[in-house]
Amino acid sequence: MAAFIQLKTRSKADYPFILDYRTRWSDNDMYHHMNNSIYNFLYDSVINTYLIKHCAFDPQTSPQYGMVVHSHNDYFGSISFPAVAELGLRVNQIGNSSVTYEIALFEKGVETVRSVGEFIQVFVDRDTARPNANGMREDLRQGLQRLLVEQPKRQSKI
Repeated sequence: MAAFIQLKTRSKADYPFILDYRTRWSDNDMYHHMNNSIYNFLYDSVINTYLIKHCAFDPQTSPQYGMVVHSHNDYFGSISFPAVAELGLRVNQIGNSSVTYEIALFEKGVETVRSVGEFIQVFVDRDTARPNANGMREDLRQGLQRLLVEQPKRQSKI
């Protein structure tokens, strides 16, 4: 529960990369808020925008690509057309071939976070769809490290 409360207090300053998204009429569901499935599309879009612009990633030719192996989302408030969403992106952990992203959705002009999601990608070789024994490419790793946010150390209960 503490982690949920911590996520609910996120601000735009917690995210080194921000991408605007103009909502569309078709993003709304029958309850007049953005449909839950759209959040995952947006999270995938902000991640891939960053990879393409800042990590020398080309979806058509890069020898490795990120396969999503886990995702989830916590919702704190709704957003609906015609609002402009601001998507915040940060990296919480980088492994040998994996990366854990945290993505927040804000409504432009509103400070409270509407949702926070997590995507975990494993970078795999294009030919085998398996992680490379040497891990992810160095240019990719360097680009992701620019978004890496140091996590507080957990104190032992012992």
